[in-house]
Amino acid sequence: MKKHIGFIALDFSFARWLSDALRTAPHTHCAQELMEGLGDLMSGNTESLMLELGEREGEAAAEDILHCGGLSIDLRLRRVSRDGAEISLTPKEFDILYFLARNRGEVFTKEQIYQAVWESDYLLDDSNIMAFIRKLRKKIEPNPDAPQYILTIWGIGYKFSDKL
Repeated sequence: MKKHIGFIALDFSFARWLSDALRTAPHTHCAQELMEGLGDLMSGNTESLMLELGEREGEAAAEDILHCGGLSIDLRLRRVSRDGAEISLTPKEFDILYFLARNRGEVFTKEQIYQAVWESDYLLDDSNIMAFIRKLRKKIEPNPDAPQYILTIWGIGYKFSDKL
């Protein structure tokens, strides 16, 4: 299933209404995170939020293992293998790979990747994301100089190949 990312601008009055409405929502971790995110938006601590719909009540969990060509990415075990051989990744490398792979074909800027993967403040520097991508390619690509999984979209950012 191909996922698309949409950007919606919220005006301050609607964000305040939504925040107030969430006070009567079920007390879940997701509702709390959304309330905190809206608070950060309204206070100017952040400029955007990225939302993702998780598992629906009563449905089976989304597939925990992504298969992309010879690459297998197991979310539950946080394990990656290529052609059956396990690949050791750091936690952030895994998070970046999983984010890109589950959104195959979608192009992301370095800032979007950063916002999707880092939960706390971290120095956003283009070279940081580029370094993670370079290290990931060395580990997962059969030929890192001619990548087939993580592709560079010049002038924009990166995407995970949807051809695999």
